[in-house]
Amino acid sequence: MHLRSLPMALFIVLVVCLSCLILFSLWNRRHAKGKLPPGPTPLPIIGNILQLDIKDIAKSLSILAKDYGPVFTVHFGMKPTVVLCGYEAVKEALIDRAEEFSGRGSYPVIDHIFQGLGMIVFWGNVLGLIRSPCDPTFLLSCVPCNVIVSVIFRNRFDYGDEKFHSLIHYFHENFRLVSTPWIQLYNFFPSLHYFPGSHNELFKNIANQKKFIMEKVKEHQESLDINNPQDFIDYFLIKMEKEKHNKQSDFTMDNLIITIWDLFSAGTETTSTTMKYGLLLLLKHPEVSAKVQEEIERVIGRDRSPCMQDRSRMPYTDAVLHEIQRYINLLPINLPHTVTQDVKFREYIFPKGTEIMVSLTSLLYDEKEFPNPQKFDPGHFLDESGNFKKSDHFMAFSAGKQALINYSLINIFINSVLFKPPRVITEK
Repeated sequence: MHLRSLPMALFIVLVVCLSCLILFSLWNRRHAKGKLPPGPTPLPIIGNILQLDIKDIAKSLSILAKDYGPVFTVHFGMKPTVVLCGYEAVKEALIDRAEEFSGRGSYPVIDHIFQGLGMIVFWGNVLGLIRSPCDPTFLLSCVPCNVIVSVIFRNRFDYGDEKFHSLIHYFHENFRLVSTPWIQLYNFFPSLHYFPGSHNELFKNIANQKKFIMEKVKEHQESLDINNPQDFIDYFLIKMEKEKHNKQSDFTMDNLIITIWDLFSAGTETTSTTMKYGLLLLLKHPEVSAKVQEEIERVIGRDRSPCMQDRSRMPYTDAVLHEIQRYINLLPINLPHTVTQDVKFREYIFPKGTEIMVSLTSLLYDEKEFPNPQKFDPGHFLDESGNFKKSDHFMAFSAGKQALINYSLINIFINSVLFKPPRVITEK
């Protein structure tokens, strides 16, 4: 009986091996017309997954860049992705040739939910938060969230509103979940959708958020005055009505719901997390806090509200804000891009649709641009005279069109935290 089963076992092994070879051949043929940069040799089906630390992909890519240079290819599963590291390569792609590299890359765990609708997807990296006797997490989440709420829903929430609490809780949970190793694996192998895992919790959270948003949209539909729109939803609904016969229109109810979710998810958690770590860094470096407070007292004082014109007269505070974002490295890997056409990039050829991954860590922790990058030092953004020094390497979120998001984040950070009464940042 044992001898009879042996040929069958060998047959199964041969079938599996042959299937892998066929899949690998099809995989290579699919990208044969391009000339992608070299990289670590991938295995059939799983690609380079065994050579990457899914808990810290950014670090793995930095290590690979030392062997393969600033432009190399990594296979996430069967999908080849070109990785760009260092200022020169990133600038050449995202700034000098922005249109060619402006395609939106896939992020399977979110694509499954939103089916390509909305404006953005968020890929965060959760840093270990040091616990304080006074945890300002909730309040720091309320501030940016309510700013966005006022634009989208017209009215702000009371901080005691239970629905508001639930909304913010979901943002915290989503931010944590998308940073887990399981979600990273899901993005490499979307077929994991059929297995139990944290992706199901993420899907449930976002479904509840979409339900909340839909309730608000219905309220707006009932009270809509087309001659007197009050907020983002009103304007969107009016545009929907005007284009209701256009089957190609992007102004649909599904897109409205998901766009609102995009605005919330992109603005709330990133801003509040930056503020949390900003306060922790100021507490850890009281000498920096003292200089910030002195500048605020001298330029603004206590008898008036700050204005944007004050920013140019506060170089040290501006430098501190930039250094906080550089140091915490909130988004170590940029949102995935694709090339919109066949692109000749340096000595390589990227076929249309090739995914591009940008290591922002390689810019923010560049030792030539920021000496001793592991140290928190506002001097990284100050010249010898104490004036603010702009750095082209500062791409805390991205470059090109995405720079607007970064600029908005800095402005919210300024108005939400450092321009509050100075006692807050020095009180023990």
